[in-house]
Amino acid sequence: MRIARVDPFILHVPVTGGSIRDSTHTVTHWGVVGVRIVTEDGLEGYGYTGTHAHLPSDRLITSCIRDCYAELLIGEEAGDITRLWMKLARFPALQWVGRAGITHLALAAVDVALWDLKAKAAAQPLWALLGGAARPRQEAYNTDIGWLSLSLPEIIDGARHAIEVLGFRRIKVKVGHADPVVDVKRLEAVRAAIGPHVTMAIDGNGKWDLPTCKRFCALAKDLDLLWFEEPMWYDDIGSHAELARNTAIPVALGEQLYTVDAFRAFIAAGAVHWVQPDVTRLGGITEYLQVADLATAYRLPVAPHAGEMSQVHVHLAYWHSGTPVLEYIPWIKDAFEEPAEVRDGHFLLPQLPGASTTPTREAWERFAKPVA
Repeated sequence: MRIARVDPFILHVPVTGGSIRDSTHTVTHWGVVGVRIVTEDGLEGYGYTGTHAHLPSDRLITSCIRDCYAELLIGEEAGDITRLWMKLARFPALQWVGRAGITHLALAAVDVALWDLKAKAAAQPLWALLGGAARPRQEAYNTDIGWLSLSLPEIIDGARHAIEVLGFRRIKVKVGHADPVVDVKRLEAVRAAIGPHVTMAIDGNGKWDLPTCKRFCALAKDLDLLWFEEPMWYDDIGSHAELARNTAIPVALGEQLYTVDAFRAFIAAGAVHWVQPDVTRLGGITEYLQVADLATAYRLPVAPHAGEMSQVHVHLAYWHSGTPVLEYIPWIKDAFEEPAEVRDGHFLLPQLPGASTTPTREAWERFAKPVA
């Protein structure tokens, strides 16, 4: 199964409702930026990272794949994933210019494509290739009802629909106003509307500083929050550790961390309670597995951040014993041959061979952008 071609691609898929906003970002499209790896016998594997659909920066990722990684991959045995991961991640010239950022996003796409190929060659879905499902059902939580760009009535209506019609028992609401009292009042209203038996998490997207977070947590202590995600700047281990020591609300983070070493530093400092690796920002599935096992070794739960909108993570969540919940955002699911689907608040177990990363023909026709 030798690699014959490495073809980068870019898809820009519209988000729900035309636009969403959290405390830090405004997004109209989600970028599916990745690679198709073709073997000499014609088998195709697909992998991608998730972006904010900014074409110039998306092209930085595809140019890294095309101009740097392709020559290291062509002619190689596609099934030697660990060796190829090390070859790309530790290639001296690339290691010198970036151990995170663009090079790691590109590496993630390549690594996922290689795992997709391996599972397809074995005629198995990825979760089965990895060793089988650890649980009969994988619970989902709904993020798409809680954006800051939604009014309070829209959030309440969306939460009620998710709970009463779609069967979700877990939701997530964004926070991050200049005055945290505004967020507390919004959360109080949502809690009153959904009742005490639905789990509610919150996400700050790195907006606030430590004093603001302490004030917010003191005001929100009676809201029974599952976690406070990304309360502060993503790399600030000390402030997260200080916050974790001073609030009963669990701290969650990881979507902006690129390496197992970064996760190890946060865990060792006691700065995180819910570990949120993202296969699209780590070096793909290969490094994701290391982070998930690291979290489990510390008896910390894993709740993946779905930068690929759970197409890959649904396999990893079903397989990994330490993953009680998985994020659901439905923006791009219909762009794939096997969409990540939720029924009665639980993800369906994928059935097709591969990692659920093969785009549909319609997605190519509607959403493809030129890579150069």
